[in-house]
Amino acid sequence: MNYPLFPRPQSVRIERDRITLKNYQWVRIQADISAALKHRLIAWTERLSPIVTLQITFGKHERQDVGLDILPVSSKIPAQGYELVCKQTAIHLTAGDEAGIFYGLQTLAQLIEQCGSKLPRFRIKDRPDIENRGVMLDISRCKVPKLESLFNYVEKLAQLKLNHLQLYTEHTFTFSNHDVIWRDASPFTPQELIQLDRFCSERYIELVPNLNSFGHFERWLRHPEYRNYAECPDGFKHPFGGQVKWGGTLKPNRQSINLLSELFDEYLPNFSSGKFNIGCDETWELGQGWSKRRCASKGTTQVYLDFLNEIHKQVLRRNRQTMFWGDIVLKQPDSLAQLSKEMTALNWGYEANHPFRTECQQLASSALPFYVCPGTSSWNSLTGRTLNAQKNLANAARNAGRFGARGYLITDWGDGGHHQYQPVSYLGILSGACFSWATRANAKIDPIDGVNRVFFADRSGRTGRICWELGKVLELAPSKLRNATIFNQLLFWDMKSYPGYMDGITPGQLKKCQQRLSSLDAQLQRAAPGCDDGALVKRELHNAIAMARHGLDRYLLYQGKVASKKPITDLRRIISTHEELWLARNRSGGLPESSARLRRSLSALTA
Repeated sequence: MNYPLFPRPQSVRIERDRITLKNYQWVRIQADISAALKHRLIAWTERLSPIVTLQITFGKHERQDVGLDILPVSSKIPAQGYELVCKQTAIHLTAGDEAGIFYGLQTLAQLIEQCGSKLPRFRIKDRPDIENRGVMLDISRCKVPKLESLFNYVEKLAQLKLNHLQLYTEHTFTFSNHDVIWRDASPFTPQELIQLDRFCSERYIELVPNLNSFGHFERWLRHPEYRNYAECPDGFKHPFGGQVKWGGTLKPNRQSINLLSELFDEYLPNFSSGKFNIGCDETWELGQGWSKRRCASKGTTQVYLDFLNEIHKQVLRRNRQTMFWGDIVLKQPDSLAQLSKEMTALNWGYEANHPFRTECQQLASSALPFYVCPGTSSWNSLTGRTLNAQKNLANAARNAGRFGARGYLITDWGDGGHHQYQPVSYLGILSGACFSWATRANAKIDPIDGVNRVFFADRSGRTGRICWELGKVLELAPSKLRNATIFNQLLFWDMKSYPGYMDGITPGQLKKCQQRLSSLDAQLQRAAPGCDDGALVKRELHNAIAMARHGLDRYLLYQGKVASKKPITDLRRIISTHEELWLARNRSGGLPESSARLRRSLSALTA
C-alpha cells in the first residue's frame, strides 16, 4: 500500500491491519504546548470533521477512547522532526518541538483524508533535510495581493511544511514620509504586515522582511524628488532593454545610507523575524554615473562590496541578520572573503542547468551561510515552463544538501507586469516544498497529483494535469529564449520588426502549439476543482491559454496568415477578463500598469 503524501516523509512503513477512528473521541495532549498550537489543533479537528469527530483533552488518566496521543517533545528527535505511530489502540505523535507536532498533524491529516476513518497501521519517521524552506512572492511588479488572498496562500504553504515567506518589496509599503512612491500602488500598511506576521507565526512560518536596498530602486528614482539619489539620474543603457529613462541603482554614498536608515527604522518593526533580505542584486549601471571615477580606481565589485558592507552595518544596528542576493559577488568569488560570516548569501538561478553545484561549492568554501533560490518558472511565461521548473528546483535541492545550504527559497517573480495567474505557480511551489523537505524521498513524486490534492481538491485529476501540460506546450516550438516563453514575448511584441527568438521555429510547430492549447482549453471545461476558488482557477487558466494563443496569432498575422479582425477582438476580450480576474485576488494599484502593456499590444494591432 502506498499513499501519496506531499511532502513524502523520510520513512514510511504501512501495514495491513487497520484501526477505525470513528471508535475514538479524543485527541489527548500530554505535551506542554503554546496557545498558537492549541488553535492549530482546533483548526485541524475542524478540517477533519467531515470524516471523524475528535475533541481535545488535556486529561492524563488512561482512556480507551483516545484516538490520537500527542506526547511530550523529545530531545531524541531533531527540530521540526516527528514520529507518527499508529498502534492497535491509538495513534501516537512525538516530535522534537512544536513545529514538528504541527508537521506531524499535516501528514496525519493527509492520511485521514485519503483513507477515511479506517486507517492502516503505520510508522512514520520524518524530519526536514533543509532547515529553512520557503517562498518569495513578488509584490512590487504591479500585483499586490489582498490580505485575505495571502492568508489563503499561507495556509497552503503551511500544509506543505514550508516555514519561510518573503514579500519582495520595492515601493509597496506605506512609508510615512514618502507617499509619492506608493500613492497609486495599493501598498501594505504596518497594520496589515503585523497581522500577516502573526498569521504566519501561528502556522510556524517566519515572515522575513524584504526591501531592495541598492539595485532595483527605479520605483523611487523615477520621481524628481529622488533623482539626486541615483547613480545615473538621467537614465542609462540597460544591458537587456536598451536605453532606460531613469536610474535603478542608488549612489553608493552616505546620503543613500541615511535614506535606507530611515526606511529600515520604519519597515523592520512590523516583523518579528530576526532576518532581513536587503536584496542588492542587479546593480546594472553601477560605475556608469556618480561612482564612475571611484569604480575606475577601485573596481566596480569593490565599490559594490564597500556599500553592501555599509548597509550590513545598518542591519546589525537593528539586531537583524543580513540576507542579500549573491549574483554580484559570485561573479568574482574571491570577493566572498570580504563579507561578514553573519551575512547570508541568496544564490539564485532559474534555468534547468543553472550551475548550482559550482556556486554552492564556492559559497561553502568561503564558510559564508547561504540559501539556494530556484524559481517557479512562471513569470514571463503566461503558461509556466513545467520541465524547466522541475529540473531547476530539483537541481537546487540536491546541491543545497550536498553543500550544506541553510535554506531553500522558491522565488515567484512578476516581471513585466505580472501577467501570469497564481495557479500557474502552484506546480513549482509544491515540487520545491517536497524537494526541500526530503530530497531523496521526494525525487519521484507525482506533482500533478500533489497540486490536485493540496491546491485544487480535484478528484478527477484534470486541473493539475492541465497545468502540467500547459507548461509543456512551449516544448513543441523550441526557442533560444531564457526565462520566458515565445507566447509571452509575442503577446507584448510591437510587430514592427522580426523577433529573432522565432528563428528556427517552423509553421508546423506553431500549428502544433495552437492545437495543443485549444485541446487543453477544451479539457478545462470538464475540469472540476473542488477548492473554494475553483471557478476562479478555471477562468484564470482559460485566460492564460487565450493570451498564449493570441501571442501566436500576432505572429501569424505579421506573416499574413490570419485575418486582422480576430486578434483585435480576442485581445479586447483578454484585457477585459484580465482586469476582472486581477481584482478577484489582488488590489487595484498595479492593475493600470499591467493592463497598459496589453493595451500597447492592442494599439500595435490597430495602428
